[in-house]
Amino acid sequence: MDMYDVVAVGELLIDFTPAGVSDRGAALFARNPGGAPANVLAAVTRLGGRTAFIGKVGEDGFGRFLRDTLGGLGIDTAGLVMTGEVPTTLAFVQLDEHGDRSFSFYRKPGADIMLSPGEVKRELMARARIMSRSATLAAVRAAKEAGAVVSYDPNYRPLLWESLDEAKHWMREGLSFADIVKVSDEELELLTGETDLERGSQKLVEAGVSLALVSLGARGAFFRLGELCGRQPTFDVRTVDTNGAGDSFFGAVLFRLCKKSLAEIRSLTRGELEDVLSFGNAAGSMTTTRPGAIPALPTMEEVLACRAHTPLLLK
Repeated sequence: MDMYDVVAVGELLIDFTPAGVSDRGAALFARNPGGAPANVLAAVTRLGGRTAFIGKVGEDGFGRFLRDTLGGLGIDTAGLVMTGEVPTTLAFVQLDEHGDRSFSFYRKPGADIMLSPGEVKRELMARARIMSRSATLAAVRAAKEAGAVVSYDPNYRPLLWESLDEAKHWMREGLSFADIVKVSDEELELLTGETDLERGSQKLVEAGVSLALVSLGARGAFFRLGELCGRQPTFDVRTVDTNGAGDSFFGAVLFRLCKKSLAEIRSLTRGELEDVLSFGNAAGSMTTTRPGAIPALPTMEEVLACRAHTPLLLK
């Protein structure tokens, strides 16, 4: 049975990203495929991995565009459900002068959150080396039963939750299944109550996580694997758009880990782990040099070229 390097379940949506202004000075937006799980898969696929997606979009022009985009990238879409009952979710992305992003979502509800457990193709779970989870706990349980390593990115967006307490509850529920976790420093505080990276990552490990990663933007990434912890710097590039950078980083890390068992991941040395994270940081850095998320994801050649330059260590 052929295996997938990574199978992801979660949101697939449209990112409308800034695209200049019209002749009359009105803001223009470009239609781009988005959603963290899809971004991660696209990153893995761009680097040469084999992937599959499980999720839901509307039976509309946007949904068909997303389906065709994933298929065109080489991502297996057998697990993608299309529905005429709710529309494809839309997100409008705003960028500040530093290229940092904020979102406005149009989802009440959107198709991406309407995937039911019965619609999850469990046969894909049995063929996953790594299961990347963002939405459906039923899929995670199936992946665990099939022996897959489970990765988790809570991808916290305040506008998508009724309350902070609800967000914390479900984020921690997902954490209970995870072997590899990637969080932002904000998400680390939400999950653990800690702002200190060492103490917060230790709490993630105590909760059962094997490898905890904290993405820090231009400051690189913090890691904890058991008693091993530290920070790996990012690379000095000309940033124009940070959208998708964290997903590119995580996808590149999963690409480097997908052939390893959980026991092998747990036994990585500091040098091996730093090498994996340097690869991930190079992928994330290169993604910021172009607009959009999936369209900006780098090739293997671009990642290797970036790694040949001196990392940028910011305090």
